[in-house]
Amino acid sequence: MARYLLKRLGYIVVSLFFIITITFFLMQAAPGGPFASERKIPPALEEQMNEAYGLNEPLHVQYVNYLVDAITFDFGPSFKYVGQEVMDIIGRSFPYSLILGLEAIFIALAFGVLLGVIAALKHNKFGDYTAMVIAVLGISVPSFIMATILQYIFAIQLDLLPIARYESFMSTILPAIALASTPLAFIARLMRSSMLEVLNADYIKTAKSKGLGQRVVTYRHGLRNAILPVISYLGPLVVSILTGSFVIEKIFGIPGLGSEFVISITNRDYTVIMGTTVFFSVLLLISILIVDLIYGLVDPRIKVAGKGGEK
Repeated sequence: MARYLLKRLGYIVVSLFFIITITFFLMQAAPGGPFASERKIPPALEEQMNEAYGLNEPLHVQYVNYLVDAITFDFGPSFKYVGQEVMDIIGRSFPYSLILGLEAIFIALAFGVLLGVIAALKHNKFGDYTAMVIAVLGISVPSFIMATILQYIFAIQLDLLPIARYESFMSTILPAIALASTPLAFIARLMRSSMLEVLNADYIKTAKSKGLGQRVVTYRHGLRNAILPVISYLGPLVVSILTGSFVIEKIFGIPGLGSEFVISITNRDYTVIMGTTVFFSVLLLISILIVDLIYGLVDPRIKVAGKGGEK
């Protein structure tokens, strides 16, 4: 186990090195500069600002300095927010994204698994068709379109939920549903196909022949094995939730990390762009590692390490 964890942590370090490197040079290759704006600033003032932020150093020196600082999560000051460090911006905005992301993941897993199980148990019946129609709609409609539909129905027409801005838990319901709609649909389809395969397995037929009830067979023997593909989807699910929050947070006016990322691109705030990119990358890589460990715990047939090494 320890050897496996060390190996995976090594992969994470290598991945982060390439992510930091690619992000840095993409920012350098982008047209314009961090102090470019519609209003021209005097060349002398721009030169002073470049010197203050170390932008007049040779490229390789800037890269090495940034690489060393990124190791300690010191991404420097924001170019646009005077007196604010990048980590301060991440620290104040990430809790909003975390709450929204956890809500979306819970909705996607809970309702996706439920729809998939219903579709499998009611195969080729009304319940199956209804669940799959919902799944197809979830896959077909982009999250930002779903967001505007939810705003129109529940905020404008019914006046049940806030249309935008983060004021209370109620403000997160619509964006969480919009964010969860697409992964919920994927989970429902994945769970349906997996559950159908499990329900036709020999051990399920044996359990039924022993006189076990339908509920016991379905939930004690069927669900645990059928849910394994869904657990393997948790890694891509986290990716989908985090990247989808970029647009959703902007639409609903939530001051989360995704919204800050979009604003930083508009402002050409390079340090914030690179800092949030690295921060998101760390979250994604760690979440994938955690999913792999959970998968091994849920399915005892899978071992992360053995006498011959990784299996």
